[in-house]
Amino acid sequence: MKDLEASPRGAADVLDVIVVGGGFGGMCATYTFREMGLNIQCFEAGSDLGGVWFWNRYPGARVDLPSIDYSFSFAPEIEQEWTWSEEFAAQPELLKYIDFVATRLDLRKHFRFNTRITGARWDEASGLWHVSTDKGDTLRTRYCVMATGPLSVQKTPDIAGYGRFKGESYLSGSWPHEPVSYAGKRVGIIGVGSTGIQCVQEVGRQAGELFVFQRTPSFTMPMRNQKLSADYVADVKRNYAGLRAAARASTVGGLRPQSSRAFYSVTPQTRRQLLEDAWKLGGLCILGTFSDLMTNQEANDYVADFLREKISDVVKDPVTAEKLKPRGYPVFARRACLDTGYYETYNLPNVHLMDCLEDPILEITEKGIRLESGEVELDMIIFATGYDGLTGALMAFDVEGRDGLRLKDKWQEGPRSFLGVAVAGFPNFFMTVGPNGPSALANIIRINENDVALIARAIRHMDENGLTAMEPRQEAEDAWMEAIRAAAGRTLLSKAKTWYVGANVQGKSQGLTMFTGGFAKYAEACEDAAKDGFHAFRFEPARALAAE
Repeated sequence: MKDLEASPRGAADVLDVIVVGGGFGGMCATYTFREMGLNIQCFEAGSDLGGVWFWNRYPGARVDLPSIDYSFSFAPEIEQEWTWSEEFAAQPELLKYIDFVATRLDLRKHFRFNTRITGARWDEASGLWHVSTDKGDTLRTRYCVMATGPLSVQKTPDIAGYGRFKGESYLSGSWPHEPVSYAGKRVGIIGVGSTGIQCVQEVGRQAGELFVFQRTPSFTMPMRNQKLSADYVADVKRNYAGLRAAARASTVGGLRPQSSRAFYSVTPQTRRQLLEDAWKLGGLCILGTFSDLMTNQEANDYVADFLREKISDVVKDPVTAEKLKPRGYPVFARRACLDTGYYETYNLPNVHLMDCLEDPILEITEKGIRLESGEVELDMIIFATGYDGLTGALMAFDVEGRDGLRLKDKWQEGPRSFLGVAVAGFPNFFMTVGPNGPSALANIIRINENDVALIARAIRHMDENGLTAMEPRQEAEDAWMEAIRAAAGRTLLSKAKTWYVGANVQGKSQGLTMFTGGFAKYAEACEDAAKDGFHAFRFEPARALAAE
């Protein structure tokens, strides 16, 4: 291993911060720590910035939050200079935005691309992290910041025969940069989560034949995307400060409509009309119709029935419509999906729904997919089989903290941390959008900005007080995990087998480890943790750096 030179801060080859990840969190962290005057080095496995949007180039890829909300707030000049073209931006426009931000703020110079971190070890003698890369380098740094995101490690399909298919085969999370043609081809798509839904509605209009292999159908609602007018964009830019403040004060960390109206506080006729209005508006408006949607099973059942009715209204074949109707779990306990003509796609004569609950997949063959009923020969298979969510990236390499404690061992029964930001036993080791924060349940960019601000505040506190190491007190971590458990017990979210609870990865510990109390309460908890000199943490005083 060779040591990489770095500018001095207490020792000739010691960095202040290593940032891992080049998505929204990594970009925010890079800018923030650079503006603090810290000596930083950032790493990204891809060849450019963008995180999940660098990799997710599959057909129909599009954000499911309003573009103006799914954007940075830490640089007001960016807000004024960049203009979104659509309410829900497609992947190419998202990459253009990321490129604009990176170029405008000169962020790329801090990154080493095409480089993966293979290990991080806390050295007690020096009070530093030793971080290794797949290029054979080792770096020493005061702080590690893992901006690896909740959805960055795609899950290899757990299907017998995977890899045997002789035709074209694609994973949605590592899509080729070159165009893919579906014309005249027999295409199979496995998976109907958010990604699968976007793929189906795009590929179905182009393929010779499309076979959709569905095990568990998802609830999806019309996106109703639209071009943004110049007048509307001007209004947004004049009011960005107020919009951001409203987002940070909300449960979801964003501008999605929310209501304080409980389900039984309105008459049956009004309930129906409210849902019809939300359906016509599109997006995630239905999710905000009733305040107790995720705590009141009767309210949830009513909304689920409403959405199932809409499927029958659209899909002409009643047998196909019934198979597309999600049952057996609460609506929105799986990730809420938005679509543009998904159900209409099943009215096309070239699109076939394969019910894998009734007729399971046995294996992938050289020619296609074998079901219990027989083999479906294909020219192309698209695997929209998801990610090892929340913990996948942090478990993909060895992290060793105090006294040789490995993160993989500590998290064997599920992730444990304080606020999803710091872990007891792992000094100066921080995460953004960690597995024990709001994570997938709130606006990921607001969470990233909140977490980076908290980490920056912690580093300033350390420097101003001559401290070397900080980590959460065990009692603070335990109390936070108990708060997560208590909040989870009040919601219906854990009643579905999803990546939210680790159910999509064989052998993974099961359980809802995200904070379900909402973004605003999470931000309050972060603020409280930083009060009185970061009372929830324990510190070590400064010491001389040990020579190598």
